[in-house]
Amino acid sequence: MTDTIIIGIDGSDISRRAVQYALTQAKMTNAKLVLAYIIEWSPYSFQTAEENEERHMRREEEIQTAQERILNPMLKSLESESVALEGVVRHGQVADALLYIAKKQNANLIVVGRIGQKNIKTAIFGSVVSKLIQLSHIPVTIVP
Repeated sequence: MTDTIIIGIDGSDISRRAVQYALTQAKMTNAKLVLAYIIEWSPYSFQTAEENEERHMRREEEIQTAQERILNPMLKSLESESVALEGVVRHGQVADALLYIAKKQNANLIVVGRIGQKNIKTAIFGSVVSKLIQLSHIPVTIVP
């Protein structure tokens, strides 16, 4: 069985360091890297059918934009490395989505940067890292 490492990315310098750390680990263990970009999205919104249709179109546009601007360039920068690579863009709560991807991929490790893109919600509700540490069924590495 091949090891799989999930890396949460957000385009920040810290997430790039997380990718480099995971790359080093992958080379040592012949693991596959799965770069995951999560677009914060709450399913709990009460809207009309028209608003939901517009919201769905916006979701699809956001996924395409994230792939073009963040995920694909990062994957391209790693093409010359001798590791198996995959990229995933999902909507949802970041920690929950990373845990879902890890379970689906049968991952052995989740790697994230200590501090990503911050906002006021993080200060009020807690960080992705805290939630990952509390809920993960596999090891989580936090890269400073």
